[in-house]
Parts: sequence; structure tokens; C-alpha cells
Amino acid sequence: MSLPENEIAIPQKEVYTYDDYALLPEGAPYQLIGGKLVMTPAPSTFHQIICARIQGKLYNHVNEKDLGLVLFSPIDVYFEEKETYQPDIIFIAKDRLHIIKSAKVTGAPDLVVEILSPSTGYYDLKKKARIYAKHGVKEYWIADPEDTSIEVHTGQGGRFVLNQRVEGEGRVRSLILEGFEVQVKDIFAPLDVVTEPGTTAAPR
Repeated sequence: MSLPENEIAIPQKEVYTYDDYALLPEGAPYQLIGGKLVMTPAPSTFHQIICARIQGKLYNHVNEKDLGLVLFSPIDVYFEEKETYQPDIIFIAKDRLHIIKSAKVTGAPDLVVEILSPSTGYYDLKKKARIYAKHGVKEYWIADPEDTSIEVHTGQGGRFVLNQRVEGEGRVRSLILEGFEVQVKDIFAPLDVVTEPGTTAAPR
């Protein structure tokens, strides 16, 4: 019996590796976390708005100063045989662009940004964070739409140390990208959208 179009036939295994992950169809909504294929549903519209705002500011800063490259999900970042993630936003410094291959990024970006969502928040805060730190991500930003906060963590000795946390209003600054900062309230500002004729609502 054939599967519905929105379902993917995945062989049942106790532990999956990158070779298994690479066999998934292009665009399949999975990340390889701890040897498990973890489904990551399409993000909410507000998640995408937050991502676009941070990515736009980061891209403009990096491009203006010719510092490297900014990429955004979906893009595969390979760390280990059982760990391949799709961070929301990554920055790779100019002298490390060699880690970008045709199918994936092979190694730790210099900066990673994750926007928390109900389906992936646990992994972003726990499992993925540990692997990011272990492999040398220098800076990790976590944006939380629920409490409108941004945290900036720095990599030290294979772990992350919280450097800044701003909730609601204020600014956070990058430690590895001189001059790059964002106003938190601008990142989480509501955007009125038409939901029905004559009505508006702010996506959350």
C-alpha cells in the first residue's frame, strides 16, 4: 500500500547515522539528533518573522564589512555521524568558508542563532547546545518568542557560558562580530496581518 504524499517511508532503526539521513528526500522535515531522526514541523509565521529580522540585520552587517557568509534554514550542518542539524541562522567567518560543501556544512559555524518553538525548544536548549559547544561554536544566540528574550552564550572550553540576556526591551551585542547588535523589542515587534476581511491580528 502506498503512503500518503506527506509521509516518508523511513526504515526502523535503533540508531541512525548521516548515511541514513542523506537518503531522505530533499526538504524532508527532519534533523539527526543523538542518532534519532527528529521531525521538525514547519515553523509558525511569527517564528519566520523573527528569523527574517535577525537574519536581515546579521546579513547586512556581515556583507557590509565582508566578514564571511550568513546562511539560514533549511541547511544541513554536520557535526558527527549521529548529529546533523538545521540551525535557523548561521554565520561562518571568511577564513573558514572551506567548511561549506555542496551538500552540507561540515563543522561548527562561528555563530548559531536558534529561535525557540514548542517542537524543537528542548533540543535547542539541551542536546543541540551541547554539541554546538563541544565542536567549537563561538557564539550561540537563543531567541524566545514566548518571553520576547534573546540570550547570547559564548563558547568556553567546550561549553557555553551565558553572557547576556535581555527580555522585552534593551539590546544584545555580538562578542565575535564587532559592532553587531540588535534591539530586542524590534526583533519581537508584532506585525499586524489580515486574518479575515475587516479584522487584524498579530501572529504569535
